[in-house]
Amino acid sequence: MVDDMIRQVSKKTWYKWSVYINIILFLIIIIFLYLLVRDTLDYNRDGGETWLYITRDIAFIVAALALIFIQLFRNLFTIMRRSL
Repeated sequence: MVDDMIRQVSKKTWYKWSVYINIILFLIIIIFLYLLVRDTLDYNRDGGETWLYITRDIAFIVAALALIFIQLFRNLFTIMRRSL
């Protein structure tokens, strides 16, 4: 059922969703970069469990960047395939 719905999505709709997904991913990166800077500045004061917050921030940033780069390379390969 869901598989049929995904197949029926037009390219125009998919590109629109892709833009919105990328905007959300960039917002996630901005938020977690801010949290990463704040947590690293608090590291000397708090010590203890702040490294867990830093690791969390880095994990979210890496995941969001990985999704962005996967989309980028997939689109580049599609463009290269169409132009050859």
